[in-house]
Amino acid sequence: MTRPGLRARVTAAFAVGALLLSALMALFSYDLTRRSLLDERERTAVRAAYYDAAVVRSGLDTGTPDVVAVLRSLDTGSARRPLLHLPDGWYARTADVGASSVPMELQRMVAEGKPAVQRIRLDGQPALLVGVPLPGALGYYELTSLREVEETVQVVGLALIAVAIMVAGAGAALGWYATRHSLRPLTAVADAAERIAGGDFATRLDPTTDPDLTRLSSSFNEMVDKLVQRIDRDRRFAADVSHELRSPLQTLAAAASVLHRRREHQDERTATAAGLVADEVTRFQRLVDDLIQLARTEQPAHRETVDVVELARATCRERSLPVSLVEVADGVPREWWVDRRRFAQTLLNLVENAERYGGGPVAVRLGGRDGVGVLEVDDDGPGVPPGDREIIFDRFVRGRAAHDRAGTDGTGLGLALVAQHADAHGGSARVLDRGPGARFRVELPGALR
Repeated sequence: MTRPGLRARVTAAFAVGALLLSALMALFSYDLTRRSLLDERERTAVRAAYYDAAVVRSGLDTGTPDVVAVLRSLDTGSARRPLLHLPDGWYARTADVGASSVPMELQRMVAEGKPAVQRIRLDGQPALLVGVPLPGALGYYELTSLREVEETVQVVGLALIAVAIMVAGAGAALGWYATRHSLRPLTAVADAAERIAGGDFATRLDPTTDPDLTRLSSSFNEMVDKLVQRIDRDRRFAADVSHELRSPLQTLAAAASVLHRRREHQDERTATAAGLVADEVTRFQRLVDDLIQLARTEQPAHRETVDVVELARATCRERSLPVSLVEVADGVPREWWVDRRRFAQTLLNLVENAERYGGGPVAVRLGGRDGVGVLEVDDDGPGVPPGDREIIFDRFVRGRAAHDRAGTDGTGLGLALVAQHADAHGGSARVLDRGPGARFRVELPGALR
C-alpha cells in the first residue's frame, strides 16, 4: 500500500483530533442534559405525588369514601396515573395499571413507611414511579411518564452527533487549509527543482518569501549555484580538451594516411600496424567530434524555421542514399520550428546508426500531430533487444548489435547525442520494433506551428 502524503496525514490528524474533542464534548453535554432533565422531572413528579397523596388522605379521612371517586378527583392530567394500595386491594382510575406495575421491593419500602422513587418501563415506555406512605393505607403510588423526556434526550443526542460530525469536517477543512499554506514553500522548492532538472539553471528561490525558511532558500540557491558552476566547469573542460586534441589528431591522421598510402612498400606486419593506427586515429577523431557536440548539447536550443524535408534529403545525398527514403506524412508542413544544428545532427546520427548497425536505413519519415513533430528512421537490421532499448541512449553505451556487427567501431555517443538533442527541444527519443528491424523515433514538441 502507498503511504499517504504529508498533507493527507496532517488533514486526517486534524479531522481525528476534532472528532475526538467534539465526541468528548458531545458525551459530556449529552450526559449533563439527560441528568438535568431527569432530575428536574423527578423533583416535579415527587412534589406532585406528595400533593396528590395529601388530597387522597383528606378524601379517605371522610369515613367510607368512594375510593375511585377520590382518585378521579385528582388533577393529574394525562402524564400522571395514580394508584392506591389499601388493605382490601388496589385501586386505580384506569385498568392499565395495577399491582403488577409496582415492583415488590418498592411496595415493601412504602409499606414500612419509607418514601421511594424508581424509574421503570411500563408497556415499553419509560416512567417514574413515586411511592408515598399513607396512614390507613399500604401506600399511594403515582406513575409519571418520561416519554417526553426520553424523546427530548434523543433529539439532543442526534443534534450533538451532527455537531460532532460537522466539527470533524471543519477540522479536516482546517487541516487541509493549514497544510496547503504551510507546505506552499515546499511546493515552491519542488517546482524549482523540477525546472532546474529540466535545464532552467536560472531558477532561484526568493529568500524573503518566508522569514522562517530563509535558511532553506539560501541553502537551496547556494546549492544550485555550485551545481551550475560544476556543470559549466565540466562542460568547458570537455570542450577545451576536445579542441586541444584536434590539432595533434589532425597531425596523427595525416601521418597515418601517409603510412597507409605507402603500405605496399612495407612488410606485412608494418602494413597491418599502420592500418590499425589509421583506423584508431579515425575513431579517435570521431570520438573527439562527438565530445564537442556533446558539450554543445548543454546549451539551450535556438529554434528557427527549418525546411526539414530538404534537410533530410540533403543528409541522404551526403550519405550516398536515395532521396526516395524520405517520406512526409499527409498534412505535415515542410518547415518546422526547431534548432537547425541539433535537428541535422540528430538525423545524421540516426542514419549513421542504421548504416553501421542496422543493415542500412529503409525509410526516413517526417510526421506528427498536435504540434509535435515526429522523426522516424527505420532500418533492416536485427532490431534492438528489449533490455537494451533504454540504455542505448546513455553515454558510452553500445548495444549488443554494435558489438556483434561492428566490433570495437563506434564511440557510444551517437544515440546519446540524439537523446540530448531531443531533450533540448523538450521531447524524447526511443526505439520501437518494426519486425524485422528497428524504428528509432524522436518526438519534438512545438515543432509544428
